[in-house]
Amino acid sequence: MMKFKNYLTQQKEWPQSGEHIMAHFDQDTIVVYQAYSGPIAEYALKHQRFGGAFSYQRMSWIKPNFLWMMYRSGWAQKQGQEFVLAIRLRRTFFDEILSKAVASSFGAANMDDEAQWRTALSNSEVRLQWDPDHDPFGNSCTRRAIQLGLRGSMLARYGQEKILRIEDITAFVQQQRRQRDLDLSLLETPAESIYIPHQTVS
Repeated sequence: MMKFKNYLTQQKEWPQSGEHIMAHFDQDTIVVYQAYSGPIAEYALKHQRFGGAFSYQRMSWIKPNFLWMMYRSGWAQKQGQEFVLAIRLRRTFFDEILSKAVASSFGAANMDDEAQWRTALSNSEVRLQWDPDHDPFGNSCTRRAIQLGLRGSMLARYGQEKILRIEDITAFVQQQRRQRDLDLSLLETPAESIYIPHQTVS
């Protein structure tokens, strides 16, 4: 069951700068978000895995940060992203994804040799990007948020084997968009904090 918290309260608790994995998680699981068109979302919700019109031949991006997903999908208003899905994974699998990720840019890869980075990037099934996080109105923040691109066997494992639950949160997103526009103090978002791989939750 997802937990929600007042946005303004959370915003005071979150780091204002730096690269952070902000996520909704518990001792064993973590939630990531994706947004899709009706046919893909409906298949995923019915079968609790991805298939049908979903393509396993292209890279698919997952985002643990709710507001980054809201920026990307326009709060479920962009074409082809009208359905926002909350996908629960085991933290062990998410940590495995992180451990195999290669940064999309050489500057973020912490490698001395650009040719080595290019080889690693072409061979990796997980791509990592740090992008500016966004506030509820889509304005860029100094803090940076992570998104992870999956392909190949990693995408197949994610989409067909490793998902614990797929939940449609589109109605919640629409409701909170209205709350945001009415009065920002009414906005609620999933309870998020800094996620550190392999760290035990107290």
